[in-house]
This record gives sequence, structure tokens and C-alpha cells, in this order.
Amino acid sequence: MDFLKKFADSNEGNKDENKNEGQGDSGNLLGKLNNALGGGASGEKKEDAVDKAVDFFQEHVLKAGPQTNESAIEQAKDEHISDAIRSGFKSMTGKDIPIADK
Repeated sequence: MDFLKKFADSNEGNKDENKNEGQGDSGNLLGKLNNALGGGASGEKKEDAVDKAVDFFQEHVLKAGPQTNESAIEQAKDEHISDAIRSGFKSMTGKDIPIADK
């Protein structure tokens, strides 16, 4: 996992060059793989309200930057956090969160 993160971080510098060539994040092989695994803008569309609340907290409270186009790894991490929130809520109240998990 660390190898993929380092590889993705090393490609951040090349992102502007790729956009100038007409290739955005989804145009290169790594971008297509990221989208196929559930990352990118298409993954953001599939988030439920709890996932969006996690993104809001990360962006505005933790100042982690924009959460609008996260990698598949970040999406999976956020889903894990929202599942833990759901589990904690259920253990405290005995009821499910009234927001359906997508």
C-alpha cells in the first residue's frame, strides 16, 4: 500500500503535464485503475451522507484539503471510518443510523 501511495504521490508532479497533453486523471493508466477501484469523481457520487460527513470533517476540521476527487484507497479508508461510526452508534443506542449505507 505504501508503494502505491508513493507512486501516486510521485505522479502528482506530472499531473499538470498530463492535463496539458489532454490527459486528465482518468486519461492515464493509473487514473483508469483508480476509477475502476472506486476512486475519483465516480466514487464520490456513490457516497452516502455519513461518508460525506467524514469528508466534510476531514476537509474543514482537519484541514486535509479538498475531498472531491479522492483515490480508491482514500475512499476505502473513509468507508471504513463511516462503518466504525455506524457500529459505534448502534452499540451506544441499539439502533441503526437512519441513513442507508450505499
